[in-house]
Amino acid sequence: MRIAVFGATGPTGRQLTDQALAGGHEVVAVVRRPGALPARAGLTVAVADATDPAAVDAAIGGTDAVLSALGARFAKAAVTTYSASATAITGAMERHGVERLLAVSSSVADPAWRPTGAHFFNHVLDPLVNRRLGRTLHEDMRRMETVIRRTDLAWTLVRPSGLFDHPRVTDYHTAETSADGVFTARADLAASMLRELEERRYVRTAMGVVTTAARPNIAKLIWTEGVKKR
Repeated sequence: MRIAVFGATGPTGRQLTDQALAGGHEVVAVVRRPGALPARAGLTVAVADATDPAAVDAAIGGTDAVLSALGARFAKAAVTTYSASATAITGAMERHGVERLLAVSSSVADPAWRPTGAHFFNHVLDPLVNRRLGRTLHEDMRRMETVIRRTDLAWTLVRPSGLFDHPRVTDYHTAETSADGVFTARADLAASMLRELEERRYVRTAMGVVTTAARPNIAKLIWTEGVKKR
């Protein structure tokens, strides 16, 4: 399968690209800067701003599916990366007849998501990091989800919990709407997306993804994901 990966130079996008190539797929890595990725067998690099409809249209042509791992930093000002890119990507997919889309969102987009037994997270970390520091970012994720839901594409909204880096794919769990867990390794997130691309268990709904076999260092996670990226 020939897959377009948006956000291919980000931490999740790199996992997607590596795992897809290892699985025998062809990958069109959509990046903002030429030279951002080294040449590899099966890899094509397309330079495009994901919010530019014309550039996105050119990148998507000839692909079989689109995986979006685009991300933005926490900011006080309004964030538009997610919704603007979703508008450009879905429009291009419809024009080219590409139907399969998987887009990374967040468990926070589910208003009922509260991990079982995670008292400190539910009452301290989630209100501080997700609902306060990440408020404008998650508001735009919800706008992105609305844009995608309004299309006739075979879409899946992929909702990880707190993202962290782990060197390999582990045991992970998926569930419709959101999954009951606090953390998701990026390697597991990428693996779940590629599996869903083949299995199509969550078409036109949201898929929650949580890691069950590894946990991050909490202090490091808050620094790298909530403070350093601001």
